[in-house]
Amino acid sequence: QVELVESGGGLVQAGGSLRLSCAASGSTFSLNSMGWYRQAPGKQREFLASIGSGGTTSYSGSVKGRFTISRDNAKNTVYLQMNSLKPEDTAVYYCNAVRRTVLTGTVNYWGQGTQVTVSS
Repeated sequence: QVELVESGGGLVQAGGSLRLSCAASGSTFSLNSMGWYRQAPGKQREFLASIGSGGTTSYSGSVKGRFTISRDNAKNTVYLQMNSLKPEDTAVYYCNAVRRTVLTGTVNYWGQGTQVTVSS
C-alpha cells in the first residue's frame, strides 16, 4: 500500500505562483510514475502532469509551459510548481502514483487532495 499526502494548496491571486508537494510513504519501491490531477466543481478529474521513475515528464496542454513537475527520490516526494496561475486553475489538486506489475496489473494510488483557489 502507498500513502500520498499533498500540501501547499491555498488562495493566490491571478498571475501568482504556488508549489504543491506530495509525500509518498509505505511501499514506494518500484512505483512507475507519480503525477498530478485536478478536479474543478462539476467537472471530471483532469490529468496535469506526470514524472516517471527515470525522470521523464509529461504535461497536458492546458498547463504546459506554466506548471513544472519534479521529484526528490530521496524524500519520496513529487512537486508541482505552478506559475502564472489563472482563475480557471481553481480546483482540488490530487497526487497520483502508479505501479504496474505482471501480477497486479496497473494500480493507482491517490492522495486526499488539496484545494487551490485563484482569485481574479
